[in-house]
Amino acid sequence: MNRSPRKEREWKEREARILEVARRLLIKHGYLGLKMDQIATEMEYSKGTIYQHFSSKEDVIMELAAQTLEKRVEMMARAAEFQGRPRERMAALGVAVELFVRKFSDYFRVEQIIRADSIRDKAAPERQDKLISCEIRCMGIVTGIIRDGVAAGDLKLPEFLTAEQLAFGMWSLSFGGSSIILSGQLGELGVESPFEAIINNIQMLLDGLSWMPLSYESDYKKTMERIAEEMFSDLLEDVPLK
Repeated sequence: MNRSPRKEREWKEREARILEVARRLLIKHGYLGLKMDQIATEMEYSKGTIYQHFSSKEDVIMELAAQTLEKRVEMMARAAEFQGRPRERMAALGVAVELFVRKFSDYFRVEQIIRADSIRDKAAPERQDKLISCEIRCMGIVTGIIRDGVAAGDLKLPEFLTAEQLAFGMWSLSFGGSSIILSGQLGELGVESPFEAIINNIQMLLDGLSWMPLSYESDYKKTMERIAEEMFSDLLEDVPLK
C-alpha cells in the first residue's frame, strides 16, 4: 500500500503507540491475559484499527521481542567497539547486557515471555524472520569476539567446544541469572550483588578455558568501570553500574 509521507509517519507513530501500550499490558497480564481488544480500549481505537497493524496478538508480541533484541544488539555492538584485547571486549558485552537488563527491564521481561511461551509458530512468517535475524546478529557479535580471541592467540578452544557453544554457555548464565534477579529478592537467599555474581561465574568459565588475560591477573572490575564510562556514559546517570 502506497502512503503519502504524512500518512506513513502517522502510521509509524500509531504503531509505536500500540507497541508501547501492548508492552505494558503484556508485562502486567502475561501472554494469556493480553487481548487485542484491551489494546484497542486503552488507546481508544477500534479493534479493526489495531488489526490493520497486527494480525494477531502473537504478531504484536513478536514485534515487541524484535524491538527488545534490536535494543540489545545496538548496545552489544557499541560494547564490541571497545578498544582492548578480545577478552576485555567480551567484558564490555557483560557491561552492555547488565545495563540493558537494568535500564530496559520492561524490554527484557518481554524477552522472558517470548522464550517461555509457544508464541513464535503462531506469528506471521515475516515477524518470525525479523526475530531470528536479530538473534543471529546477537550471536554473531559474541562468536566474533571469541574468534578474535582465538586469532590473537589469547584463547585455544578445546576440540569438543565451538565458538557457538561457548557463546551459548555465557548466554545461558547471563539470561538465566538476569531472569532470576528480576523475579525475586535474592538477598533473602544470601545472594548479594547478583549481577556481579553472574560476571564472576562467567569469568571463572573463561579462566577455565585459559582465555588470556586471566581474571586474577588483570583488574577486570576496573576495566569494566572504564568501559561503562567510555562506552555507556549516557546510560549511567540513573542506572550506575554495580
